[in-house]
Amino acid sequence: MSMPLRQAIRVAGYILGQRLRRRAKYPLLVELEPLFACNLKCAGCGKIQQPAEVLKQRMPVDQAIAAIEECGAPMVSIAGGEPLMHPQIGELVRELVARKKYVFLCTNALLIPKKLDEFEPSRYFAWTVHIDGLRERHDASVCKEGVFDDAVAAVRECQRRGFRVTTNTTFFNSDSPQSVIEVLDYLNDDLQVDEIMISPGYAYAKAPDQDGFLGVEQTRRLFHEVFARGNRRRWRFNHTPLFLDFLEGKVDFPCTAWAIPSYSTFGWQRPCYLMADGYAGTYRELIDDTDWSRYGRGHDPRCDNCMAHCGYEPTAVFATLGSLHQSLRALRHS
Repeated sequence: MSMPLRQAIRVAGYILGQRLRRRAKYPLLVELEPLFACNLKCAGCGKIQQPAEVLKQRMPVDQAIAAIEECGAPMVSIAGGEPLMHPQIGELVRELVARKKYVFLCTNALLIPKKLDEFEPSRYFAWTVHIDGLRERHDASVCKEGVFDDAVAAVRECQRRGFRVTTNTTFFNSDSPQSVIEVLDYLNDDLQVDEIMISPGYAYAKAPDQDGFLGVEQTRRLFHEVFARGNRRRWRFNHTPLFLDFLEGKVDFPCTAWAIPSYSTFGWQRPCYLMADGYAGTYRELIDDTDWSRYGRGHDPRCDNCMAHCGYEPTAVFATLGSLHQSLRALRHS
């Protein structure tokens, strides 16, 4: 994995501290959703299928900061919706960075040219730009032409100004091994982003396109063929080797959704970023009052085809740090 060494040491120390305190469940990263509104209507996303009054809501900065401090997670992924539509997004990032939280701002990049002056490069901050394929594939995924070119231009401008830039790519059943390889080669070699994150698409019940999601066996076949070409170690993934093993079916893990919880204007979402079975007022309430045994493959039909990183990457991280062999393996891949 290509996580910066300082960040990797910080996260490993945090996990060790939680274990010494004998805490069984704790957050690694918070998916912070300060709004649900978006400037795109992507075919595979169900987040914008909210009532108009909900789409108008914007989380106050103080509320967001209080939630992050209450749970204590060392990393925050600011998602949505499109977080750059939040009028105080620059202030929110500055407050989190001042608290030495590692912040990833997830964006489709269309508003970066208008908002970039509100941000400063920092080892605690990275842009995470959604790029779901090369030009034709990406524009079809977001249901709008020209978005790929705008996103690439925004990435290059961020790089020119000294920002860390990562990407997040979601794959669907319309992707072939060759198309996956081509976009990963492009992100790694041509665009030269700092880190690449990948995930199979989760079947949002309210997503406009219900026919494009990958099942577990499809996901394993796809990534087994992709990684068999010999490029896995070369690509700068923001994943542990064990999570990549998981994607291609070499290992299997239980879901640890509590390690990457989601906090939105509704509160802490049960059980995860991808499913909404009610909300809790505090992270402790989320942990203590959620029956986690009900969720995961084999327990809830909605989970049967999920292999998303928000549920399974934390399990891979815990397994990596619990094994000297896997820890050394992760260091060799960094």
